[in-house]
Amino acid sequence: MIQGTASGVGKSLLAAALCRLFARAGYRVAPFKAQNMALNAAVTADGGEIGRAQAAQAAAAGVEPTVGMNPILLKPEPGDRSQLVVLGRAVASVSWSEYARRQPELLPLVAESLARLRGAFDLVIIEGAGSPAEINLRDCDIVNMPVARLADAPVLMVGDIDRGGVFAALLGTLDLLEPHDRARVAGLIVNRFRGDAAILASGLAELTARSGVPVLGVVPYLEPGLVPAEDSLDLDDAPRWRMPGSLEIAVVRLPRISNFDDFEPLAAEPGVRVRFARSADELDGADLIVLPGTKSTVADLQWLIASGLGEAIRGAAAAGRPVLGICGGYQILGRTVNDPDRVESTASSTPALGLLPVVTTFVPAKTTVRVRARATTASRLFAAAVGTELAAYEIHAGRTSAESPSPFTIVERGGGPVTAPDGAVNAAGNVVGTYLHGLFANDGLRAALLSALAARKGIAADPRWGGRRGDSYERLANAVARAVDLAAIAKLVGLSFPKS
Repeated sequence: MIQGTASGVGKSLLAAALCRLFARAGYRVAPFKAQNMALNAAVTADGGEIGRAQAAQAAAAGVEPTVGMNPILLKPEPGDRSQLVVLGRAVASVSWSEYARRQPELLPLVAESLARLRGAFDLVIIEGAGSPAEINLRDCDIVNMPVARLADAPVLMVGDIDRGGVFAALLGTLDLLEPHDRARVAGLIVNRFRGDAAILASGLAELTARSGVPVLGVVPYLEPGLVPAEDSLDLDDAPRWRMPGSLEIAVVRLPRISNFDDFEPLAAEPGVRVRFARSADELDGADLIVLPGTKSTVADLQWLIASGLGEAIRGAAAAGRPVLGICGGYQILGRTVNDPDRVESTASSTPALGLLPVVTTFVPAKTTVRVRARATTASRLFAAAVGTELAAYEIHAGRTSAESPSPFTIVERGGGPVTAPDGAVNAAGNVVGTYLHGLFANDGLRAALLSALAARKGIAADPRWGGRRGDSYERLANAVARAVDLAAIAKLVGLSFPKS
């Protein structure tokens, strides 16, 4: 099991690396996280919803993700509530106290999911959440040390040196653990180190002497984008400067932004800058304005209007600048968002930005499905990709009726053939909405969009756009393999590395 001194210290990244490394050594490996709180989600083959990090870890391990790899997912909502997703299905909207009362019935589901994985795989890489030393949450923790006890798993404790205070964070975490849990910590890992590792030698020696736990690795600060971002904290840390001569894509930083990993393939392209805009002036100079997915369409729509961003987006669209809405962003671009059953808000109907001729109505049943689709001739943003088949997925509660051509035609839904329109385009062709997440992971569509933006800007398209970047999990695994003691880590669970 991999635990950490705090959120965002690199647990998900290291779990993905170990999934790939042990799979590469010949073992069947699966990831597991009992409870995840995240707005980046993925869809399994059977239409279940799990945390994006566990789907990425499964991809690193070379296995198909299942709901059992993340049996409990909490998706934050307005008013200190969260949507509770259990074994891939949304079951309730809960406060923290309501969730805590449900935990006795949820823990057996965690145990059953973990037992199934352990029966089917040689090795399960378990990820914790936040810190196991949150002493105020000790009685209602079902993701950190209780899971380590359930699995009788040795624990690797990760600290982030880039944010400072890593020695105090590791020692303090160990000190706050109960003795029987502290005894499970079998190794320490220092993550995100920049510079000469020799500088750390004296500190690492004292850390080991004080804790009695060996340091099993110092992982360097790695290139971004090796695994999909999971926490919106990553966006708040993202630099926002502009790059002269580049394509500028401004993604509106909605308060409840979800599935923002949609834009990582664009950000990885040469000469493309993806920035997250928090104010109207940050939309200036953008070659494309994107309204991303959101867990709470109405609340984020109201914030958009109040912040002045809504009017700025209307102005940009009227001036002919490209505007793209994905999922909740698509709903916001429409005329009205109706919620007669109060699925998401207290308002029965809310006027939207009015940039697309569509009306959305929320219904209790949630759509979570993988699809295949083709670009149509309706939008010049994707004109160069017309007919190209692409893989995507949907996660939304609303049903949207459109009175316009659709930029995509869905040809397969949940593994079965269909012919269904998706999305909408305005009369001028510069405003586009779609329910399809994961669009830009498709090389041809990504290149088509960037080429269209370049032509509009009057710059040359980069011939490298849309090219395959190689396997990022291999790069991650190779970097981590150089930095940690894999033989010692394998020995903790009775395995050899590499497999003999």
